[in-house]
Amino acid sequence: MSIHQWPGARLSLLALLGVLAFPVSPNAASSTAAIAAAPKRPNIVVLLADDWGFSDLGAFGGEIDTPHLNALAHAGLRFSNFHVAASCSPTRSMLLTGVDNHRNGVGNLREAMPNEHLGKPGYQGSLTRNVVTVASLLQDSGYRTYIAGKWNVGSEPYNLPNQRGFDKSIVQGDTGSDNWEPNKQYLPHLPEVYWFEDGQRAKMPAEFYSSQYFVDRTIDYMDADARKDQPFFAYVGFQANHVPVQAPKELIAKYKGRYREGWTALRERRLAKQIALGLVPASTRMTTMSTTDDWKALSEKERLHMERQMEVYAAMAEAMDLHVGRLVDHLKKTGQYDNTVFLFLSDNGPEGSDYHEAQPWLVFNYKQDTETLGAKGTYGIPGPGWASASASPLYTYKFWAGEGGIRTPMLMAGPPVRRANQIENALTHVTDIMPTLLDIAQVPQHAGQYKGAPVESLTGVSLLPLLQGTATTVRKPEQTLGYELSGNSALFKGNLKLLRNLPPLGDGVWRLYDLSKDPGEAQDLSAQLPQEFAAMQEDFAVWAKANQVLEMPPDYSPQKQVMINGFWRYWLPVHGKTMALILVVMVLLPVWLLLRKRKRRL
Repeated sequence: MSIHQWPGARLSLLALLGVLAFPVSPNAASSTAAIAAAPKRPNIVVLLADDWGFSDLGAFGGEIDTPHLNALAHAGLRFSNFHVAASCSPTRSMLLTGVDNHRNGVGNLREAMPNEHLGKPGYQGSLTRNVVTVASLLQDSGYRTYIAGKWNVGSEPYNLPNQRGFDKSIVQGDTGSDNWEPNKQYLPHLPEVYWFEDGQRAKMPAEFYSSQYFVDRTIDYMDADARKDQPFFAYVGFQANHVPVQAPKELIAKYKGRYREGWTALRERRLAKQIALGLVPASTRMTTMSTTDDWKALSEKERLHMERQMEVYAAMAEAMDLHVGRLVDHLKKTGQYDNTVFLFLSDNGPEGSDYHEAQPWLVFNYKQDTETLGAKGTYGIPGPGWASASASPLYTYKFWAGEGGIRTPMLMAGPPVRRANQIENALTHVTDIMPTLLDIAQVPQHAGQYKGAPVESLTGVSLLPLLQGTATTVRKPEQTLGYELSGNSALFKGNLKLLRNLPPLGDGVWRLYDLSKDPGEAQDLSAQLPQEFAAMQEDFAVWAKANQVLEMPPDYSPQKQVMINGFWRYWLPVHGKTMALILVVMVLLPVWLLLRKRKRRL
């Protein structure tokens, strides 16, 4: 019997006894009451970080103080070969639906999507109606469901959390916002910041700190809900460490001087620790990215500014960890901790953009001076140098398909995890999360049908066998896993990875790597393994066709496209009349003054 079939061949003994005590039919509607009555189904907490690199977390080799997440990592299982998409909304769409982002409507980040793609099959830019979220299935089975934080999978009425399985919700519908002032934009790509509470436009406070606020609201939902006899599913979508990088000044002060040696030295220290922890093999090599400046070539003023950028970044990560600790403490005080499953991951690799294209807008809306970075009204940017360290020892970062863009820290802890303080090296993917959580909650998959309508079947695989130690892998050596975002592409098969990145971090040429020995993607094996290289290119072509992947237009850049889209799709429609009026005045005013001057002479 498949683990996805009810009652589930690999469920724990307690869960199995619960199933026997409450027999169910294959019909999901008739089985809801029996499923809800099964004893001790665990609570589930998803902690989703934003733009964290593979080595930022202390338990993954970083020096940032993250004791609460480290404690969860040591109590549970760390996944060292876990993959997501290289930008936020595609990853979030797969996390929620268990379906590849090209099949769930989010083939690319809407803000980075070229006009040629928008609206094509798979490129809606938000979830389509033919997918079901994990929250909906958990809600149907009797779970209380909550979300607080970043949503970013569609703000259409049918796509808001209250229509996607969440009982209570307070969400930021877009890619991000200021972390001190919730109604302040972080880029000029929308007319305003869109917040929603329970499906309606939300009235936000004038000020908050995002990580604190999201945890506060999550705790409020837990405490206010009367259905205490039912387990809960809580999704906390943090904005940390998305730009603008901001943090409390007392935490920033802790890191003063810690990054004086620069990003290359930090990258090397993290790699040494990762090897010692067993997160990467001792053979791992690193490649210096073309966008990484020589730290020693910077002026003293430049180095001090960049030090401060990383000090703020570290403080923002620690602040998030502190508020995770508050949530954990609350669950302990209320007696719910021991029956709670925790999942932590980042939505993509670290932010390596320097935001050069946005500077004309930033100078009028934010301060960027060294002394005040991190405070209200300032805009911190880690940039490509620190991103290379955050991703250590991996190659590339956010937007690109190298391991640094799509391999992120992931851990799970709680009742189903029987491998405390261990590291799992099997290839795993964000689409695996939904089937895993359904198995943990003893909820059957929808099998391509939901409430009488056909829907996309799950493409992920349950990780429960890895959590329980009954398997060492969830994918067969010959099984392929395709990936594409913004033209940057990859295909996994066993230990091999086929990779193609566009400029500036790539050249559009396919290469081949053995990730079991070379997670840093430093040695191209295409010439040594020509048969595998050719076969995997054919496999990628088959996957891309089946998933309706579109080719990118010439000279495409995701950073530039964000700014282009911001102007044409949002600023021109909203401010076009004002801009036209200003232009007319600028043209006619000199003419009027000239005519008036001539009239006076006459």
